[in-house]
Amino acid sequence: VGCADGPLRAALPTPGPWLVGLDASETLLRDHPPRVLRADARRLPVRDRAVDAVTALDVLYHLPDPMPALREARRVLRAGGHLLAATIACTDSPEFSTYWSRSATSFDAEDAPGLLARVFDSVTVFAWDAPLVTLPDAAAIRHYLIGRQVRTEIAVVAADELPTPLSVTKRGALIVAGRDR
Repeated sequence: VGCADGPLRAALPTPGPWLVGLDASETLLRDHPPRVLRADARRLPVRDRAVDAVTALDVLYHLPDPMPALREARRVLRAGGHLLAATIACTDSPEFSTYWSRSATSFDAEDAPGLLARVFDSVTVFAWDAPLVTLPDAAAIRHYLIGRQVRTEIAVVAADELPTPLSVTKRGALIVAGRDR
Protein backbone atom coordinates (compact mmCIF):
# COMPACT_ATOMS: atom_id res chain seq x y z
CA VAL A 1 0.00 0.00 0.00
CA GLY A 2 1.57 3.26 -1.10
CA CYS A 3 4.12 1.41 -3.24
CA ALA A 4 5.09 4.52 -5.24
CA ASP A 5 7.41 3.58 -8.10
CA GLY A 6 8.64 0.36 -6.52
CA PRO A 7 11.62 0.88 -4.19
CA LEU A 8 10.54 -2.03 -1.96
CA ARG A 9 9.91 -4.29 -4.96
CA ALA A 10 13.50 -3.67 -6.11
CA ALA A 11 14.79 -5.05 -2.80
CA LEU A 12 12.77 -8.28 -3.00
CA PRO A 13 13.55 -11.49 -4.87
CA THR A 14 11.82 -12.03 -8.19
CA PRO A 15 8.18 -11.49 -7.33
CA GLY A 16 5.49 -14.03 -7.96
CA PRO A 17 1.79 -13.48 -8.38
CA TRP A 18 1.56 -13.10 -4.61
CA LEU A 19 2.98 -9.57 -4.61
CA VAL A 20 0.94 -6.58 -5.76
CA GLY A 21 1.85 -2.91 -5.50
CA LEU A 22 -1.01 -0.52 -4.70
CA ASP A 23 -0.84 3.25 -4.92
CA ALA A 24 -3.29 6.08 -5.53
CA SER A 25 -0.89 7.73 -7.97
CA GLU A 26 -1.18 6.55 -11.56
CA THR A 27 2.02 8.44 -12.36
CA LEU A 28 4.07 6.54 -9.78
CA LEU A 29 2.58 3.21 -10.77
CA ARG A 30 3.84 3.66 -14.35
CA ASP A 31 7.39 3.02 -13.16
CA HIS A 32 6.52 0.19 -10.75
CA PRO A 33 7.11 -3.36 -12.00
CA PRO A 34 3.92 -5.41 -12.58
CA ARG A 35 1.56 -6.34 -10.78
CA VAL A 36 0.06 -3.07 -9.67
CA LEU A 37 -3.36 -1.69 -8.81
CA ARG A 38 -4.40 1.91 -8.55
CA ALA A 39 -6.20 2.05 -5.23
CA ASP A 40 -6.83 4.13 -2.14
CA ALA A 41 -5.46 2.79 1.16
CA ARG A 42 -8.86 3.46 2.71
CA ARG A 43 -10.72 1.26 0.17
CA LEU A 44 -8.56 -1.69 -0.84
CA PRO A 45 -9.84 -3.70 -3.83
CA VAL A 46 -9.19 -6.96 -1.99
CA ARG A 47 -11.67 -9.40 -0.50
CA ASP A 48 -11.89 -9.93 3.27
CA ARG A 49 -9.14 -12.07 4.82
CA ALA A 50 -7.38 -12.61 1.49
CA VAL A 51 -3.72 -11.72 2.21
CA ASP A 52 -0.97 -12.72 4.60
CA ALA A 53 0.72 -9.33 4.87
CA VAL A 54 0.26 -5.67 4.06
CA THR A 55 3.09 -3.15 3.98
CA ALA A 56 2.56 0.58 4.44
CA LEU A 57 6.04 2.06 4.53
CA ASP A 58 6.26 5.81 4.98
CA VAL A 59 2.76 6.32 3.62
CA LEU A 60 0.22 6.49 6.46
CA TYR A 61 1.40 9.90 7.68
CA HIS A 62 0.27 11.33 4.34
CA LEU A 63 -3.35 10.60 5.27
CA PRO A 64 -5.27 13.13 7.37
CA ASP A 65 -6.69 10.21 9.36
CA PRO A 66 -4.89 6.84 9.09
CA MET A 67 -7.60 4.90 10.96
CA PRO A 68 -9.70 3.99 7.88
CA ALA A 69 -6.56 2.63 6.17
CA LEU A 70 -5.63 0.65 9.29
CA ARG A 71 -9.11 -0.87 9.44
CA GLU A 72 -8.87 -1.76 5.75
CA ALA A 73 -5.51 -3.45 6.27
CA ARG A 74 -7.00 -5.52 9.09
CA ARG A 75 -10.03 -6.39 6.97
CA VAL A 76 -7.94 -7.88 4.14
CA LEU A 77 -5.54 -9.80 6.42
CA ARG A 78 -6.05 -13.47 7.15
CA ALA A 79 -5.90 -14.68 10.75
CA GLY A 80 -2.20 -14.72 11.60
CA GLY A 81 -1.50 -11.95 9.07
CA HIS A 82 0.60 -8.85 9.70
CA LEU A 83 0.71 -5.20 8.77
CA LEU A 84 4.20 -3.71 8.55
CA ALA A 85 4.05 0.06 8.88
CA ALA A 86 7.08 2.34 8.87
CA THR A 87 7.02 5.97 9.92
CA ILE A 88 9.29 8.80 10.95
CA ALA A 89 9.66 10.24 14.45
CA CYS A 90 8.93 13.81 15.49
CA THR A 91 12.54 13.98 16.72
CA ASP A 92 14.02 13.08 13.32
CA SER A 93 17.21 14.89 12.31
CA PRO A 94 18.05 16.17 15.83
CA GLU A 95 21.21 17.81 14.49
CA PHE A 96 18.97 20.51 13.02
CA SER A 97 16.70 21.06 16.03
CA THR A 98 17.92 24.64 16.51
CA TYR A 99 17.03 25.52 12.92
CA TRP A 100 14.22 23.15 11.93
CA SER A 101 11.73 20.77 13.43
CA ARG A 102 9.52 18.37 11.61
CA SER A 103 5.83 19.10 11.83
CA ALA A 104 3.71 16.47 13.54
CA THR A 105 1.69 14.21 11.26
CA SER A 106 -1.28 11.90 11.68
CA PHE A 107 0.98 8.82 12.03
CA ASP A 108 4.26 9.63 13.79
CA ALA A 109 6.46 6.94 15.36
CA GLU A 110 5.50 8.23 18.81
CA ASP A 111 1.74 7.81 18.23
CA ALA A 112 1.56 5.00 15.68
CA PRO A 113 1.74 2.07 18.14
CA GLY A 114 -1.31 3.37 20.01
CA LEU A 115 -3.25 3.86 16.79
CA LEU A 116 -2.41 0.34 15.64
CA ALA A 117 -3.39 -1.11 19.02
CA ARG A 118 -6.93 0.21 18.47
CA VAL A 119 -7.31 -2.04 15.41
CA PHE A 120 -4.91 -4.97 15.74
CA ASP A 121 -4.48 -7.76 18.28
CA SER A 122 -0.73 -7.34 18.72
CA VAL A 123 1.73 -4.52 18.11
CA THR A 124 5.54 -4.77 18.14
CA VAL A 125 7.74 -1.71 17.66
CA PHE A 126 11.23 -1.75 16.17
CA ALA A 127 12.59 1.77 16.62
CA TRP A 128 15.50 3.03 14.58
CA ASP A 129 17.94 5.78 15.33
CA ALA A 130 20.81 5.65 12.88
CA PRO A 131 22.89 7.79 10.56
CA LEU A 132 21.05 8.58 7.33
CA VAL A 133 23.54 10.61 5.39
CA THR A 134 26.72 12.59 5.94
CA LEU A 135 26.66 16.14 4.63
CA PRO A 136 30.25 16.98 3.65
CA ASP A 137 30.16 20.76 3.66
CA ALA A 138 28.16 23.92 4.31
CA ALA A 139 26.61 23.90 0.83
CA ALA A 140 25.27 20.38 1.39
CA ILE A 141 23.77 21.41 4.74
CA ARG A 142 22.12 24.42 3.13
CA HIS A 143 20.66 22.33 0.27
CA TYR A 144 19.47 19.62 2.66
CA LEU A 145 17.57 22.13 4.80
CA ILE A 146 16.10 24.00 1.83
CA GLY A 147 14.89 20.63 0.57
CA ARG A 148 12.99 20.33 3.86
CA GLN A 149 11.36 23.70 3.24
CA VAL A 150 13.50 25.62 5.72
CA ARG A 151 13.65 29.29 4.76
CA THR A 152 16.83 30.07 2.85
CA GLU A 153 18.10 32.61 5.39
CA ILE A 154 17.81 30.04 8.21
CA ALA A 155 19.47 27.35 6.09
CA VAL A 156 22.38 29.73 5.43
CA VAL A 157 22.83 30.40 9.16
CA ALA A 158 22.71 26.67 9.94
CA ALA A 159 25.26 25.96 7.20
CA ASP A 160 27.59 28.57 8.71
CA GLU A 161 27.17 27.38 12.31
CA LEU A 162 27.08 23.57 12.06
CA PRO A 163 30.31 21.56 11.91
CA THR A 164 31.15 19.57 8.80
CA PRO A 165 31.08 16.84 7.86
CA LEU A 166 27.69 16.47 9.56
CA SER A 167 26.09 13.07 10.08
CA VAL A 168 22.28 13.37 9.97
CA THR A 169 20.28 10.99 12.17
CA LYS A 170 17.15 9.27 10.88
CA ARG A 171 14.64 8.38 13.62
CA GLY A 172 11.46 6.42 13.29
CA ALA A 173 9.99 2.97 13.70
CA LEU A 174 8.86 -0.13 11.92
CA ILE A 175 5.73 -1.36 13.62
CA VAL A 176 4.44 -4.88 13.09
CA ALA A 177 0.76 -5.28 13.87
CA GLY A 178 -0.88 -8.69 13.92
CA ARG A 179 -4.35 -10.06 13.34
CA ASP A 180 -4.80 -13.11 15.54
CA ARG A 181 -8.37 -14.01 14.65
